[in-house]
Amino acid sequence: MIYFDSSVALAQIFAEDRFVPDSVAEAELISSRLLEYEVWNRIHAHGFTRSHAQEVQTLFARVVLIDLTPEVLGRALAPFPIPVRTLDGMHLATIEFLRAGGRDIELASYDRRLIAGARALGIEIYPL
Repeated sequence: MIYFDSSVALAQIFAEDRFVPDSVAEAELISSRLLEYEVWNRIHAHGFTRSHAQEVQTLFARVVLIDLTPEVLGRALAPFPIPVRTLDGMHLATIEFLRAGGRDIELASYDRRLIAGARALGIEIYPL
């Protein structure tokens, strides 16, 4: 299972110079509901609401979104092995929540700071 980060989602939607491997398209994708807010925020900020709305909706139809439960938010309040940004902490807390439930998760991200936080927690990184 691949935990899908907004940096990868936006690279796919905006067809940036970073190409998401086909293996990601075939995998089971999961993320925090934060992903939805982060992606739509960038879409609206760039004025791409009309031109990219269908592509965003198609992407989200493939991703299982995990709500920010009290357990996830509680973990996000606890310290991490290295300093992390607020939203990164919520993503990492979501991954830890899923792993505690027995899920085998790899993080797909282009964000070096999120990847560093994940590695500090022993979270596998999906090769992009």
